[in-house]
Parts: sequence; C-alpha cells; structure tokens
Amino acid sequence: MGHSQFDDASRARAAWNAGKHVGTKRPLTQKQIWAIRFFLDRERRIRDRALFDLAIDSKLRGCDLVKIRIRDVVAGPEIRARAIVVQQKTGRPVQFEITSDVRASMLAWLERRGGTVEDYAFPSRIDHAHHMSTRQYARLVDEWVTAIGLRQEEYGTHSLRRTKASMIYKATGNIRAIQILLGHSKIENTVRYLGVDVEDALLLAERTEI
Repeated sequence: MGHSQFDDASRARAAWNAGKHVGTKRPLTQKQIWAIRFFLDRERRIRDRALFDLAIDSKLRGCDLVKIRIRDVVAGPEIRARAIVVQQKTGRPVQFEITSDVRASMLAWLERRGGTVEDYAFPSRIDHAHHMSTRQYARLVDEWVTAIGLRQEEYGTHSLRRTKASMIYKATGNIRAIQILLGHSKIENTVRYLGVDVEDALLLAERTEI
C-alpha cells in the first residue's frame, strides 16, 4: 500500500523524480546532429554512427529501433531506400526512408558487423544472438549528447525520434504527414507529441496569405 502524504515515512522519502527532468525531451537541432556525427566519426565509432543516423531517419521508438534485423534494411548487397517495421506498441506497420548519407553509414557498419540477414543489426554486447537493449541504447544517447555539451536530463531516445518529425512539421505544418511518419493511431497523439500549441498555429496562419 502507498503512504499518506501525512505519514512520517513519506516525508523522509525523496520523490522518485526529484531533481530529474521528466517532461518532453527536446529534439536535436541540425547543428547538434552534425556535432554528434563529428564526435562519432572522430572516435571511429562506426556502429554508433549507424545507430544514431538510423534513429534520426526512422523516427522509431527505442524498443523498435533495437529490434531491427539486417533483412529489414538491406536488399541484396545494398541498403534499402525505404524500410518498414511493425511497431511493438501498436502492432501497426510503419514505413520510413533511409537517406543516402544514412545508407552509407549503415553499409559501413553492416560490412564490419557481418552476419546473416536474420541477425539483429545492432546486437547485444553480452550475447550477439540478441539485440541491443533499450537501456544500452539510452546510455549511448546520454553519452552522445553529453559529449557535445548538452544536458542529458533534457535529451533522450525520444529526442532522436522527435528530431526529424519536428523539422518536417516546422517546414510544412503538415500534422497528418507527421502522424503517418510516427505511426500514431490518432492525430491528437501527434499534436501532443510535437507540443503543438496556439502559438504554433498562429505562426502557421500568419505565413499563409490569401
């Protein structure tokens, strides 16, 4: 059972989220993306560069990203220009693009990684027959953002999921397109996820002349 707020026991216990940033994680800017890529290239972290790039392009949740198999992103000897995965949370398929630079970093990693098309693209460091854990992925994201001087409390795996979607929204204002790209079942979820507010709506309206 839980404790009453008036109990002495509850007064001595710190809240689970004390000192933590528990709100929506910020998306990355283009400059921050370049900075992380530069850091990963400088450190010759081929796997991490491929993981970071695919996270940005795919806009997938961490639980879906780490479960990608090689067959999901390759077609013969080449990396696909488009891929499709079934989301764990909704059971619905979602399609995403893999741009040329990301295809290059994925190819570099998969050539180094080896394996068969049935293997996970990003294996666990403990057991290569299994995929990387979402916890390990989150730790890597913390490391990447910290390396370029960002506060890890303000960024996380959802930052990578939101980044490209936020850029597309700012450029087009097309909520329906973002809903499809994120695989949301309801457009209300997309509005809430992007943090669209009245100010956003007014800015879009002001840019539209009749």
